Amino acid sequence: MALRIIPVLDIRLGQAVRALGGHRSDYRPIQSILRPGSDPIKLAEAIRETFGYPDLYLADLDAIEGRGASSPVSQELIRRGFRLWVDAGIRSLDDLTRLLDAGVETVVVGLETWRSPHDLNAIVALAGKDRVVFSLDLREGKPIFAPGSAWSSSTPLEVAEIVCKAGFGRCLILDLTRVGMGQGTGTLPLLRELASKHPGIEWSLGGGIDRPGDLAALEDAGASVVLVGSALHDGRFAGIIDPQG
Repeated sequence: MALRIIPVLDIRLGQAVRALGGHRSDYRPIQSILRPGSDPIKLAEAIRETFGYPDLYLADLDAIEGRGASSPVSQELIRRGFRLWVDAGIRSLDDLTRLLDAGVETVVVGLETWRSPHDLNAIVALAGKDRVVFSLDLREGKPIFAPGSAWSSSTPLEVAEIVCKAGFGRCLILDLTRVGMGQGTGTLPLLRELASKHPGIEWSLGGGIDRPGDLAALEDAGASVVLVGSALHDGRFAGIIDPQG
């Protein structure tokens, strides 16, 4: 299967914002060459019109940080035919059910908000392997654990091993310090090792994708999906069309 590109929109207070290095307090309304303004619906349409991508990754920062979900944005995008991946700070099975029932095609369960490894099997049982992705959230290559977390693992490899054994069929490697910085992913060795150990998993990678030339190395390392945000809005991916679109 050809490598898939999925555009990313980070949403805060109803606006699309520019993510930079995981320092969320510094995120500001995005400035995109695709269209003026930071309206996420209009920007999503501009991405689809420009590149033809059928999928969209929506990071709901309000929900991730515990301030409530931006569900009107995701619902409108679903109504307009977008196939959404949504990270809305899942903390419980009830949170997961609400997103599944709302028509979100792929729910992202992030390490930084999911507090216990013991309930991972229940996630897979509820959602199925095809509708859920576990996000291995990292900061400078180290796992980000939620406050009060019951995770005893200390390395990305240990966390990934637990997730794969729990039955997840799709996993995302996301280093927040690389997001929006245009300095490369820094996670290629980790991706290569995990993809080699678990070839049956769909591995995705985000954070630091700088230009189209990065894609061949990511695919060679075992990625099936890459998330791209800032490089689309800056024009560094001009002319690149999703091979699965």
